[in-house]
Amino acid sequence: MSSDSLKIAAAGRPLNATAIVLMVMLCLSWGFNQIAVKLALPDIPPLLQATIRSSGGLIIIMTVAWLRGVTLFRRDGTLGAGLVAGLFFGVEFILIYRGLLYTTASRAVVFLYVAPFVVALGSKRFLGEELSRLQWGGLALSFAGVALAIGVPQPSVDAKVILGDILVMGGGILWAVTTLVVKATRLLQAPAEKTLAYQVAVSIPILALGAIVSGESITHMPGPAAWALMAYQTVWIVGTTFLIWVFLIKTYSASKLSSFTFMTPLFGVIGGYFVMHDTLTLAFAGAALLVMAGLYLVNRSGEPAGNPLLPAKPDT
Repeated sequence: MSSDSLKIAAAGRPLNATAIVLMVMLCLSWGFNQIAVKLALPDIPPLLQATIRSSGGLIIIMTVAWLRGVTLFRRDGTLGAGLVAGLFFGVEFILIYRGLLYTTASRAVVFLYVAPFVVALGSKRFLGEELSRLQWGGLALSFAGVALAIGVPQPSVDAKVILGDILVMGGGILWAVTTLVVKATRLLQAPAEKTLAYQVAVSIPILALGAIVSGESITHMPGPAAWALMAYQTVWIVGTTFLIWVFLIKTYSASKLSSFTFMTPLFGVIGGYFVMHDTLTLAFAGAALLVMAGLYLVNRSGEPAGNPLLPAKPDT
């Protein structure tokens, strides 16, 4: 294939109805995952949670690969890119969880969602995929909606809070970079199970080392509720939703898929209301409207003119 053809393949198709429905389901799952992590914290510290879920998730991914007849250990030139993606995947969670020690969860979730902007910039630079000014405006609207929903900016911060913000932002950037690595390397042609297996497998020792350095330990036998929450994270989040995400990334526009992740913290707020009895405000309603308006602008039909690497009209 020519370099232009490779860029077209990497850029991916515009989102269809199936992709949109799947993305809403993923964001809903990820939003409630934040609650699952929080509820399990009294029994299992955060980096140990991440280590356990990656270890169990890897078993599920390998099982799915076996059932689908996917060979994970065949040489196909993806080892280097897979190790890089796994490194970024593991360090991403280290930065996020360490950042949460210094900043608030509400500030962290906003800084984490720099990821769609980084994906959009990287897609333009490396994948030949561009957003129009209107679509960039849509990203900005969605980001503003997340900020409003979580309640930032806050009136007073100190150096530690800023350090936490920077660490969490670094995690968001690595999330975006991992997405771009999948789209811009031979991982794009690899089976989704193998692509995710690289990330999860490499993340296990990184997360375990992070837990050791942080002094995390399980001081008592976790109860049934904690193990149920870990099963949700392991079986559904890592073993199912992450795999669906990789399938989508390999097929559809990375920047448009990433824009949908702005819904995740909003679902987290809704979940907090129903599960943890947090208060919903009028500000949240306005925030939801901003996010939905932004998603509409980013995913509206048509591409910016003048880019020969993109089709004149999206697939329908």
